[in-house]
Order: sequence, then C-alpha cells, then structure tokens
Amino acid sequence: MNLLSKFLDIAEKRRDVIAVISGDGQRISYGELAERSAQHAAYWQGKGIRKGDRVLLAMPVGIDLYAAIAGLWRLGAVIVFPEPAMGLKGLRHAVRIAEPQAVLTSGIYRILNIIIPGLWRVKHKLRLGMGTGAPICEQVVSDHPALISFTSGSTGNPKAIVRSHAFLMAQNDCVSQMLASDKDNEIDLVAFPVFVIANLGSGVTSVLPDWKLSQHDLADASAICRLIARENISRALVPPSICEILARHNTGPGLQAIFTGGGPIFPDLMRRMMAAMPGTRIMAVYGSTEAEPISHLMLEDMSAADWAEMENGGGLLAGTPVPETAVRIIDDEIVVTGDHVNKGYLDGVGDAENKVAMDGDIWHRTGDAGRFDAQGRLWLRGRWSAKAGAYYPFELEVAARSWDGVTAAALIPSRQPATLAISGKEPSPGYWQAKAAALGDIIVTAMAEIPMDRRHRSKVDYAALNDQLKR
Repeated sequence: MNLLSKFLDIAEKRRDVIAVISGDGQRISYGELAERSAQHAAYWQGKGIRKGDRVLLAMPVGIDLYAAIAGLWRLGAVIVFPEPAMGLKGLRHAVRIAEPQAVLTSGIYRILNIIIPGLWRVKHKLRLGMGTGAPICEQVVSDHPALISFTSGSTGNPKAIVRSHAFLMAQNDCVSQMLASDKDNEIDLVAFPVFVIANLGSGVTSVLPDWKLSQHDLADASAICRLIARENISRALVPPSICEILARHNTGPGLQAIFTGGGPIFPDLMRRMMAAMPGTRIMAVYGSTEAEPISHLMLEDMSAADWAEMENGGGLLAGTPVPETAVRIIDDEIVVTGDHVNKGYLDGVGDAENKVAMDGDIWHRTGDAGRFDAQGRLWLRGRWSAKAGAYYPFELEVAARSWDGVTAAALIPSRQPATLAISGKEPSPGYWQAKAAALGDIIVTAMAEIPMDRRHRSKVDYAALNDQLKR
C-alpha cells in the first residue's frame, strides 16, 4: 500500500483539473503535480534517499511543498514537519527529537542549514530537483510511518506524533466524508495542510492562503475577499481567527460554505458570521492534533435553547461525534479512539500522560473537559487542567463573551475564588461583576489583552496568562 494511491488514481483520471493554486496565483494540475512528484522522487533516490529515511521539510507553503511531499511519499520516506508556530525553537526541537537522515530546504529556508547547528550533522542536504526514469511508488506495510509532526507545545514541550500510511488514509477518508459535496468542481481556500492532503485524494482544488500562516490574526479581510473572487472560491477551511476577520468585514465574501476549527468557535463569533454571511453554510469542527476530526456542528442546526444554554454557563456545543470516532467522558475528560486517532508518540514520550488502554484499544486523552447532552451531542467545558473551583473555563468564558463590551475572556486556572479575566470596554462600572455574580462566586478582573495561542491565534494561552499575571 501507499497513501498516494488515491491521489495517483485521480491524477490519471483528472489530469487537467487544477490541484493546487498558490496565494500568488500560480497553479498546477493533478497530472502535472503527479509528474513533478515523480521527477522529484527519481532525483532524491539518486541522492541516496531510501524507504524509511526521515526527511525534515523546511519550505514555504506553496505548490513546491506539496510536490515535495508527494515525491517523498513515493519513496516511502518519512516526512518530518517542525511546528511552524514555534519558529527556530520548534525546528531545533524537531531535529533533536526526530533525528532526520536528510533535510529538504528551498528559498530563504536554505540558510537554516548554516544557522542551525543540529542540521550540520544531517547526512543529506536536499534541494528540489528533477530526475528521470519510470515513476516510483514504493509499496509499504500499513503501519509504515509517513509523517512526524508535533503538537503545539501549549502544555509543555511539543510531542512528536507519528502518522502511518494507514493512519493518514483513514484520516483523509474521515475528512473527505466531512467535506463531501454534491458539486463536482469545489474550489477550497485551505489554511490547514491536513485538508490540502485530503483534497488531493478527492480531486478537489485547493487554494493556499496569501497571508502569513503564523499570523492569521493579522490577515487583511479585503485581500482575502479579493483572493476568493479572483479564484472563484466556493468554500473556506480556515481557523476562527480568519472567520473573525471576515465577520468584521462590511461585505460578505460570497462563500457557499465555511469549515472552521483549530480553536473554539464561540457563540458571539457564530452570530457575527451568520449575520455577515447570510446563506453561507458554516460548520464548526472540533478536533486536536492527535485526533482530527472528533465532532462537528452545523450552525444552522442550533436551536434557541442551545444558544441560551451556551450563554448561561452550559459550555460550548461541539456537535455530534463523527462516526469514525468513539468518544467517552472519563472523570469529566473527553477521551477518543478510532483509526485516525493517534495511539502513541514517538519513542513513547508522552504516552503515560495522554494514552489510556481500554477494551483492547488505545484511547487518547484530549485534555478537554466535556459532557454529552440527551441528544448525544458533545459539549466542551474547556481545558481539563484549567479548572478553577467548581468551574471549567468554557462554562464561564462562553457566557462572558455574550456580555456587552466583552471582546475576550479567560478563566484563570486554579484561582480561588474563581477569577475571570476579561478584555474589552465595560459599558458601566460593575456591570461585568454583576453578570458574573449571577453565575456564581466569581471575581472579574479587567485585562488589556488576553494572550492567545501561537498556532492559530484562536485559543487562550493559559500558561502565558499565568505568566502575565505574575508580572
């Protein structure tokens, strides 16, 4: 087997269909992408790359990146992706943990071979190149590793996640089911690499962002709308921070659908999106680096009672678990398993804290508190470790975001009594405290800004919040 099989089949049948469009307008068809990946594979094979070799990728997000990914998987090589949000620190961590046999760089990233001492010892320094010969597609066993990526590191050092060919095929199938469409010519704006890879196995055209992926919150709404219009984009797969930017724009981007995840989609953002983009179908996706997706929610399916429950301390509705994922609640924590759920980290580092053996399978501890309602839908209560008193974060944060003047809210972990940090403009002195008191014994403290995660700028960075409060 080889996870590229679906892509290669589609490339043969839909050679002239555009596979990937870069943010600057460059494009490549399925047939051209398959051919280029074959030429890369032949070239790197000539440089000594073999099945099982770990190859660290340091390249700009563009067509060349996905041609390189396909070329390396043709060889049965294992791609190592550093965590982009960690910058140079994340790259050094990836080199130290994954110990790659090769590094592939292009453009400005070639300087990394000079400035990162850990790369000096790497045997093969690869560049993009074209070889000749019969197309290569190494057959591998199902558990042969295909990709090593890293968690965000928001709760400690980033952990290395190994995804096999079978795992990625299962994940691609799960994502494809979630994104299934009656249309034969969807064009997706995709900010998540995992969804680009899934699209390449489904024959869908992926348009890459023209903004900096490490700074989603600084993207320009007008530029995004111009990109959508220029490429006739029908759907967007973007983090909540991009949805926030689009919702604030005066003119809707004309999308038929939006799929958003990578961070919580709070009710206030939901309402702004629905108001700014009438007629656009919006799906909120819940998942994690180790398990994507877990559940999803169509905003149009929410009832008045759902909105009221979220705004009165019930947490955040995440919808119905996808059929491919088994979900349980153990001691308030969400645990999951399935073919596309990671069963262990590289060399077992982190397994003791995050993996649980039950019923003959390995379950992943998400670190999120949750509950099921009578309809079998999953509700998120926030980070399990960020509880304060009787409250989990989302039970207060979601409610607080419905109050006048609030732009962001964060429950300060472990504080007694429970303390809620709020940023925004209070309409009158004592208003926020009075609203909090209606929910329980809660203290409100105002902050100029709530620190957010480095990856998608969509989740509260509780470690940074605690550090900030200590200053």
